[in-house]
Amino acid sequence: MAESTAFATLGAGVPPSELLLQSGLSLPLLIVIGYLLIALLIGLVAYRVTTNLAEDYYLANRSIGTLVLLFTTFATLLSAFTFFGGPNVAYAQGPEWILVMGVMDGVLFAILWYLIGYKQWLVGKQHGYVTLSEMLGDRFGSKRLRGLVAGISLFWLFPYIMLQQMGAGEALVGLTDGAIPYWGGAALITVFMIGYVVLAGMRGVAWTDTIQGLFMLSVVWIAVAWVLSAVGGPGAAGAVLADTNPEFLALGSDFYTPAYIISTAVVIAFGVTMFPQVNQRFFVARSGTVLKRSFVLWPVLVLLLFVPTFLLGAWAAGLGVTVPEGANVLPVLLSEYTPVWFAALVVAGAMAAMMSSSDSMLLSGSSYFTRDLYRPFIDPTVSERREAWIARIGVAVFATATFAASLTRPGTLIEVGNTAFGGFAQLALPVMVALYWAGTTRDGMFAGLLGSQALYLSHVFVPTVTVEVGATTVALFARAYGGWDVALAAMALGAILTIGVSAFTTPTTDEDASRFVVGAD
Repeated sequence: MAESTAFATLGAGVPPSELLLQSGLSLPLLIVIGYLLIALLIGLVAYRVTTNLAEDYYLANRSIGTLVLLFTTFATLLSAFTFFGGPNVAYAQGPEWILVMGVMDGVLFAILWYLIGYKQWLVGKQHGYVTLSEMLGDRFGSKRLRGLVAGISLFWLFPYIMLQQMGAGEALVGLTDGAIPYWGGAALITVFMIGYVVLAGMRGVAWTDTIQGLFMLSVVWIAVAWVLSAVGGPGAAGAVLADTNPEFLALGSDFYTPAYIISTAVVIAFGVTMFPQVNQRFFVARSGTVLKRSFVLWPVLVLLLFVPTFLLGAWAAGLGVTVPEGANVLPVLLSEYTPVWFAALVVAGAMAAMMSSSDSMLLSGSSYFTRDLYRPFIDPTVSERREAWIARIGVAVFATATFAASLTRPGTLIEVGNTAFGGFAQLALPVMVALYWAGTTRDGMFAGLLGSQALYLSHVFVPTVTVEVGATTVALFARAYGGWDVALAAMALGAILTIGVSAFTTPTTDEDASRFVVGAD
């Protein structure tokens, strides 16, 4: 509190640089801002070697190798949801969140990376596709289907970008004890990610993602060692947790039910596969070997980050760490047990996670907008160079809109993240059916995509209604029934409609199933 008081009482008229240095907040702020400036510098270097051709800007000319592909996917996924939301859940409910994200989603996503990602890479390489929407629209000969997939993707991308801005705002509130307001942290990351994506394109994003991924892993494990050293080692941390929160050490609870764990893991894994920023990485690998190595190594990399962060959240509960409302447990824990400069370094790592997610989301979102909405519906003759500049303008507009929405704080990080995961998950099964069943028709795709989205949206935006059926109270439009996420039912409906309608409809002359017939690499 002394730091924030000092910051608040400094006299007026002092130059900003001197004000910062006089404040106890100077070091953490300089570390965070310095890190963001380094990322911006890398983006500038990437800009100098990136052309204005769309394929180079969006996919780095499909030239990404194993290390960079693995870490750009890793850093892209490790957003505010996992870096702050996960430890917050572990702090409140226990460390079994590791089962959801660290084990089940690490393995499930790796399997989906092979089933969907590898086939998509083969198809994309053969036909030069840049987006999932473009690939599906071409296969089914439908501009409307292409626009629908892009529209759904952008709709659910909006809250997930907003999530990163919320996370950044909350991170700086916790790091500075409220001296930097929530809106200031959200604005900071928004300005940097706009500047970065406009400059860098996929090549720069992938380069910084690799650095950010390695940086995140390093500081998190150092943080674990530092906290354990301060409290007397892992035995002492576990003993304190057993005394204060013994339920955290038991498998299963009223919160961690089998239905909850399975539902959450499945929805997140399938949703992640359809995230534009992740799905587009299925196109960028230099070779099939690169892609295969990446998804084999994926579960190991996920565990290396999730295990320490979630354990830190659980240990904080045992150590009696008090987290102010609107803050996150990780920076608060580190501010108590590590030096200020190291806590700032970890928050810089967290903001690196958020920035690496946000820049990839904005880049992919701009490609969906320009290639799948602007090009087919507004200007089919637009040049690739003009398209690349339109994409950059779209990045600024979209990021500004999500920043404005983030100021309303529509829910917790977990709530906002789970909602977006469920929306994206509805795309996965119709896409998988289309990739592997030549009998899939355009009508089947429309039915599967629209039907699943309609069911899911009705439970997201319609308030829960309870009705009496005899002596039983039944909830309608709830997000979960008996602990099972309604997103699972919507996913099943999407698959049934895609297959069922396709079985009873005839392909049009514009549809071309041969587009998805490819040989192994």
